[in-house]
Amino acid sequence: MDNLFLKVNEQFEKKLPFVIYSKPNSSKAVGVFQKDDILHSLKDFKEIGFAFVSFDGSKKYYLPYSESQIYVDTIVETEYIFSNEFNITNDESVKTAFEKLVESGVEAIANNEFKKVVLSRMESVAIIDFDIKTIFNKLLFHYKSAFNYCFYHPQIGLWIGATPEQLIKVEKSILKTVSLAGTKLKNDTTNWQNKEKEEQEFVTNFITTNLKQFSNEISVSGVKTIEAGTLQHLVTEITAEIDTANLDKIINTLHPTPAVCGLPKEEAKQFIIENEGYNRDFYTGFIGELNCDFTNLKRNTDLFVNLRCMNVVDATAKIFVGCGITKDSIPEKEYMESVNKSFTMKEIL
Repeated sequence: MDNLFLKVNEQFEKKLPFVIYSKPNSSKAVGVFQKDDILHSLKDFKEIGFAFVSFDGSKKYYLPYSESQIYVDTIVETEYIFSNEFNITNDESVKTAFEKLVESGVEAIANNEFKKVVLSRMESVAIIDFDIKTIFNKLLFHYKSAFNYCFYHPQIGLWIGATPEQLIKVEKSILKTVSLAGTKLKNDTTNWQNKEKEEQEFVTNFITTNLKQFSNEISVSGVKTIEAGTLQHLVTEITAEIDTANLDKIINTLHPTPAVCGLPKEEAKQFIIENEGYNRDFYTGFIGELNCDFTNLKRNTDLFVNLRCMNVVDATAKIFVGCGITKDSIPEKEYMESVNKSFTMKEIL
């Protein structure tokens, strides 16, 4: 993939926008290199290109297919060995603040303000000898089942991630999505608790209920367990037949789902904005191919929720992690879940 990374370095030096990415379990890496530094806004999701949208939907941008050079290369794996042992050094002030945030979320649920809310925090980590090629190769080697990406725009910054969660995939008139929620460590062999099952069920019900506005044919799989890096999640696969003319309405209705926001959506979203204490920006937004498949030139849409990600600023990586909060949430346990999720990005630094 030498040519791909030569182009990445060239774009980065010229401060021109680009994204390099690989879809889950794909043998191909794709590069989209915009020819100018214009920040292009999405208006109705009928545009063709690579989308990059914020959590609150106020920032909707894309790299236009017509204004970009496209590189598709075969992934050449390079082995990177991570330690399975982590020294967890907790900042007590961070731990206390997040646990208080969770407590306030549980209290709001008890007061019937909403049924679920996803609360998050941002952690800054110093970077030594940062290199996009090395970082991206580490993602490809260790997180094959994730959507791995590095996105750069001079007016947005550099974002890197390995997300396990599909927002929607549309091929012709068939839409596929997943309800993903609930988390435990990969080596945890205990049964899923009611808290995680309920959390995942909220997401499934939200998606299926809202898709009924756009489809009379919806199928829902049973609940499965999937692995994502060092973690496990509960997932349900959902398929619907749609009219693609409604794509913009479907995206705006589903995003942000209860997997990253809460339920009811608007009440949970407002609680997040008022209480988290920082701006999520593009964390828990969505990214991916809009009305185009760069590998086979079809008019497909393939979008992913921007989880397990970081924003690189100078010599610092801002890592974002969150947890689904329900009436049964235990603050200390939720904090440790956020610590475990932070390893996805910390491992590759």
